[in-house]
Amino acid sequence: MQQDLDLFLSIVNDLLEDEKRNPVVKPIEASRLFETIDFEPGELPALEEDFKETLREIVLTTPRTATDMFYNQLFGGRNSKAILGDLLAVVLNNSMYTYKVAGPMIGVEKSILDKIAGMIGYPGSQGGTVATGGSMTNYMAMLMARDKYAPEARYEGIPQGMVAYTSELSHYSIPKNSAFIGLGRNNLRMVKADAAGKMDVLDLEKRIKEDIAAGKKPFFVNATAGTTVLGAFDPIPEIAAICKKYDIWLHVDGAYCGSVIFSRKYKHLLKGVEHTDSFSVNAHKMLGTPLTCSIIIAKDKKHLYDSFSNEASYLYQTHHDEFNFGKTSFQCGRRNDALKFWTLWKAVGTVGLEKLVDRQFELAEFCRDYIKKHPDYTLYSFDDSISICFNYKDIPARDICTALYEEGEIMVGYGSHKGTEFIRLVTINPSNPDETLLRFFKKLEDFSGVLEG
Repeated sequence: MQQDLDLFLSIVNDLLEDEKRNPVVKPIEASRLFETIDFEPGELPALEEDFKETLREIVLTTPRTATDMFYNQLFGGRNSKAILGDLLAVVLNNSMYTYKVAGPMIGVEKSILDKIAGMIGYPGSQGGTVATGGSMTNYMAMLMARDKYAPEARYEGIPQGMVAYTSELSHYSIPKNSAFIGLGRNNLRMVKADAAGKMDVLDLEKRIKEDIAAGKKPFFVNATAGTTVLGAFDPIPEIAAICKKYDIWLHVDGAYCGSVIFSRKYKHLLKGVEHTDSFSVNAHKMLGTPLTCSIIIAKDKKHLYDSFSNEASYLYQTHHDEFNFGKTSFQCGRRNDALKFWTLWKAVGTVGLEKLVDRQFELAEFCRDYIKKHPDYTLYSFDDSISICFNYKDIPARDICTALYEEGEIMVGYGSHKGTEFIRLVTINPSNPDETLLRFFKKLEDFSGVLEG
């Protein structure tokens, strides 16, 4: 074990040193991947030096998501306190389904869940779990809603006529989950979004009324706190009022930007969240925790038990259900993804998490100001978002993004809204100084000049 820990530290040190010189690695062509690196396990053990060098090669050629030139996804950067927790979770290797095998780690997870529930104004009857990602927490919310309004679905299958609603700009997991829970994609209504990317509440109520008139049963509305492309926040108070009027479960998918609950300055973007039935947030996004750490809270823990509990005498042999988290989670065996977020939160406090969130909005404002001051840029995104959507000159966004990636210069993606495609820069890494963003724009401009030539 000690030898492997030494090897781990050696490779990590090499990576950190190389990242200083090469924040982006030039990608290996997918068609040449298996020619470039010897992945195949042999019949006999690999020679120790061959094993070390192959492992080192894999690490040093893997895309670098923690550097100051990675803006491609909705996560980035590193936080050493969170990494410490993740490493300890790996070494301990507890599963989180029972108190008997998880012990104090149940307290770690429960403290996080209860604290977040209090922050969003849930009354004390809540329950929650840590899941494998935002797609899973959205699935769990949808399933709980199904089981509340059609409890027979757990035994007989979902009845005909049930319908759900989400914004046309919501996460792609919602249509997938409609299929998974037996609803069917055609029974998910894609509600219009306005020019700023927010759900159109008039269109939402119009569709609900039409479905009720047609004899259907609306049961679930998904609102988004930070849409994937524009980073927009759906208007929760107005949506909640509609859901209350028609008795519909309201879930807020806060995977991307739900962490604004930690900021006194920006928590107004989630105004009305206390009126929802469930809420999810990813600590591995705005809060810089290593992948994955997705949290879902249900206002009434009864729905978690109704949808996910199943007796198993070989598993649940000691202690109260409150401490046997396998009865409120989708999974049975489940790694401890709570510890890494707990070590971060415990170390820096809520005030430290607030600084992480606020800094990302500061960086976003810095970028918008830069774009507005330079006439070669066109800005498509809005205030109160950490997604900066823009184009440079008349160069197609996907051409710039693809070329920057292939040349190992910058990792940044592109998106579209209302038929316009643009570059999408996310300021998800709060450790970046302003100068890093200036370097980003300078690199993009210089490289675009080469493309134009």
